[in-house]
Amino acid sequence: MRRVCLALPTNRACAGTITALAEEAAHAAAHFDVEVHLLILDTSDSSGTSDAAGAPEAAEDTGATPFARNAAAVAALAPAPRVVVHHLDEAWQRAFLERVIRRSGVPGPGLLLDLMLPDAVSYGACTNRIFLVAAALGCTSVHRRDSDGDYQLLDGRKVFPIDHELRALGRRAGDVAADATAVTRNELDPAHGDRPVVLVGGSFIGELSVDVGEIRELDPAVYHDVVGLWAPPVWSEEEKRELVEASFTGGGTEPFRADETVLGPPDIWRVDMCNLGLDHRVYERLPLPPATDTIGSDYFLLHVVLDTGLPGVVHNRHIVNYYTPERRTGPGFTAYQVRFAKFLLSMLYLHPVYGEMTALGEDLLDERHEVRTAPILDSVRRSADWDPAENVRRLDVLDRSYRRLGGKYADFADHLAPLRERLLAEARADAERFALLIDAWGALVAAAHAERAAATGETGAAG
Repeated sequence: MRRVCLALPTNRACAGTITALAEEAAHAAAHFDVEVHLLILDTSDSSGTSDAAGAPEAAEDTGATPFARNAAAVAALAPAPRVVVHHLDEAWQRAFLERVIRRSGVPGPGLLLDLMLPDAVSYGACTNRIFLVAAALGCTSVHRRDSDGDYQLLDGRKVFPIDHELRALGRRAGDVAADATAVTRNELDPAHGDRPVVLVGGSFIGELSVDVGEIRELDPAVYHDVVGLWAPPVWSEEEKRELVEASFTGGGTEPFRADETVLGPPDIWRVDMCNLGLDHRVYERLPLPPATDTIGSDYFLLHVVLDTGLPGVVHNRHIVNYYTPERRTGPGFTAYQVRFAKFLLSMLYLHPVYGEMTALGEDLLDERHEVRTAPILDSVRRSADWDPAENVRRLDVLDRSYRRLGGKYADFADHLAPLRERLLAEARADAERFALLIDAWGALVAAAHAERAAATGETGAAG
């Protein structure tokens, strides 16, 4: 029986999401020959008063800390056969990482710990922690969800993405193509039939995945200028316009009615990290960029799968996306817009890597259809030397665009202006640190496998 990891990284109270994920875990264990490890990596506040941020049902403040409210939700879960729940607080995660890093023997343990568990928000780092804990638990796949999403309903029943993930992940692509329960459309190159399916994903319905919808409503021209900044500068205006139209829209707004699953080169424009299953043969080879305060830093492996020619399945069991209220006002708005600006700056260093991976294509796979990490590491290292002039231009466009919008956006432009040099330096440093983590990743994964007994034997905050 294989072990799989259904994972939720969170830094907020999200009792409703925890309850819903437990339902998905129980459903998976009841319908597939798997043991499901429901992993909640929780860095929410465990000492102060609750901020009442998170899922809609968390809006009523009980006076308990966000971590305590999550812990109460875990304690209230009904036991389910072959479902093991792990609710791991920041102290547990830190101790686990310290052991793994020490066991790995990789130099610079202090820096590695900062890259894996930084003080600031990091979408890549929290997912990298999931990967290492999953390795320690002996899981063969990770199934990631987010705290600001919910499941769609069909005839009153929740539609769980994990069905499609477990039907295909890790299997020979040719066998998946022949399985009518796994795919409704086959676009697989017959020559790739022996390759494993390493990615199964869907998207979301509802609001844009990135909180820029208000900009589009206020001024579509400004929206085009701002969102177009994440395109490669060499693209034509038509290509940029198509990018802007497709960006952050996910699966649109149409509700789920019937399954549509496509096997082949995955359309990563229709896959989001809130709705993703990955095989261990991908995430145990490469980590995600550990950049802090940078949205989109957790999408790197989707490009790896597509560019190497590894098969995937894209489905339409989309997650319902909603926003937590703190994104839209005051300090929360400012923090989120900084993360969006850093996302745009990160493209200077990621686009060259994506381009080189596309050019190398299948040459990035070895004879066992596993990713060759050395060429990617070399590309990431060299990307840090790119001329930052394009990022200076991006910041100029952001400043001009936000001042044109006025109001809180003009205020944000005032906030951003004195941060320019720091943000430019951080974007370059993020590329350099990503290379360091790639170089250490193999040893960290091996050490995590060796930590299995410790990971399952300690309790701490584990439920």
